[in-house]
This record gives sequence, structure tokens and C-alpha cells, in this order.
Amino acid sequence: MVLWWIGAVILLVVVLPVVIYLLNRVLAATERIRGATDDILAGGVALVGKLEGVPDGLAETDKTIEEVKVGAVRYAGSVAKLLG
Repeated sequence: MVLWWIGAVILLVVVLPVVIYLLNRVLAATERIRGATDDILAGGVALVGKLEGVPDGLAETDKTIEEVKVGAVRYAGSVAKLLG
């Protein structure tokens, strides 16, 4: 019975504070991660507001590429006639 009490005291004095210390470190890391994810979420929401004009810009880019392609094909045809 005495050994039982000694084991219980050792558990309370040594093991329990170590477990509490490790749990405290895990919880502190969790709070830092939560803060970082909140910052990432806020940045993502702000970024979405800035991306509203992207589809229109891409449509304009596609139109410009199509115009350049037509001119490039005509130029290449003319060069081919001169070289051939």
C-alpha cells in the first residue's frame, strides 16, 4: 500500500506538471496557427476583391492575341512568297 501512495505522489509531483507543460506548449502553438490562418483568410478576402476585373482582362487579351495571330500569319505568308 505504501508503494501505491509513493507512485501516486510521484505521478502528482513529476508526471502531471510535465504533461501540463507539454499541453500548454501545444495549445500555444495552436493559437499561433489560428492567428496565422485568420491573417491568411483576411488576405484572401481582400485579394478576391481585387480580382473582379480579371475575366474582362483575359477576354481582352484573347482578342488581342487573335488580332496579332492574323497579322503574323499574313506576314509569314508574304515572307514565304519572297523567299520562295
